Amino acid sequence: MKRFGKLVHFEFNRFFKIYLVLIGITILSQIIGIIVESTNYINLANKSMYEDHVSLKQFIEENGMMSFAHIGPSLWLLAPIAIVAVSLLFYMIFIWYRDWLGKNTFIYRLLMLPTNRISVFAAKATTILLYTFGMIAIQLVLFQVDAQLLKWIVPDEFRFDMTTREMIQTFDFIGLVFPYSFTEFIIHYGLGMIVVSVVFTMILLERSFRLKGILFAVLYGAAAVLVFILPILLNYLVFNEYLYPGELIIAEIITAFIVLVSSIWTSHYLLNKKIRV
Repeated sequence: MKRFGKLVHFEFNRFFKIYLVLIGITILSQIIGIIVESTNYINLANKSMYEDHVSLKQFIEENGMMSFAHIGPSLWLLAPIAIVAVSLLFYMIFIWYRDWLGKNTFIYRLLMLPTNRISVFAAKATTILLYTFGMIAIQLVLFQVDAQLLKWIVPDEFRFDMTTREMIQTFDFIGLVFPYSFTEFIIHYGLGMIVVSVVFTMILLERSFRLKGILFAVLYGAAAVLVFILPILLNYLVFNEYLYPGELIIAEIITAFIVLVSSIWTSHYLLNKKIRV
């Protein structure tokens, strides 16, 4: 366990500087976005009320009260979230290929460590998970900062305060990242880890068999998707919606577990039998 912890710490540190840059971009963009959008709203209110002689009630009826809902869907918040998401997706692939780059391929040094080789697989997957949870925690804190900035800039009569849950709900897609219940959390991040495991296995297939491995990787990825959605296909195309929703969920959990176990087993086999040191 101590060696595994060192592996995770090592993998975590290798991306940490870039991770800090991503955090900085996210914080800076969101704070600037809150300031710019709030200031624009107040300037519009001042112009309407003092130059165009529009009443407060009429202005609010025409423009609505200022809230996080005005800023959430903007590029100020969406752009850094997208950059972080794409960066982590890219790193999920790069975390393996980086070890094969250069004259002295580092992967062989990793695999020669006095520990089970599947620990390297697990350490890389854990690192991806830690980085994801880290960004989620930072974003939750930023929601509180954003709400406080709005209170400082926008007077009470122009502002509608939102809870953290309401702020999250202003994003159409963000429920995938911030689940609304513990069950959704398990489902979303369980699926996320399955995706990571399948992608890792596809990479190891390509690394083990090179040109042929590309075909093997594509076939494996397609097979994993097919196995996962098989209960849905059978239920709607063959059994005419015979299964109840609860039964279908149980079937999906079973197939998801099969995909996860097969990915880990295949990766374990490739690391021990096909990738030579």
